[in-house]
Amino acid sequence: MLWQLTQVLWVGGLWLLHVGLLPVLDQIGLAPLLIHEISGMLSALLVGFSAACVVFQVLVLVQTKGLASLWRDMRGQLLLMALYASTMYFVVRIEWPEAEHWLLFSYLVLGFSGLLLVMQPVPGWGGRVREAHP
Repeated sequence: MLWQLTQVLWVGGLWLLHVGLLPVLDQIGLAPLLIHEISGMLSALLVGFSAACVVFQVLVLVQTKGLASLWRDMRGQLLLMALYASTMYFVVRIEWPEAEHWLLFSYLVLGFSGLLLVMQPVPGWGGRVREAHP
């Protein structure tokens, strides 16, 4: 259950910012420079939060399936890709701040890794969907 909650928080937060919040701020008439500043600040906070959630999910996966699952399991590979994307985001943000296209690319890699991870079964469930019994 912690796996799913963590996943909802970081994947949902990433997509909600760029698909929900920023377009709404644009529609209500905020200045583009203000929207750009809000986007930059919230994106950095969400990428940092996502990295912490991904580390937690890595720990859950390793505890459930073993260390080799990071390389052999699709969930482990997606988590490693998400960690790489969040690290790349902060390295580019610190070392090359004018390269906003690379920040967006890192953000999108992180977001799509999260979406693909959502489609994977929860570790420990063995791919089975639990049915609710009345």
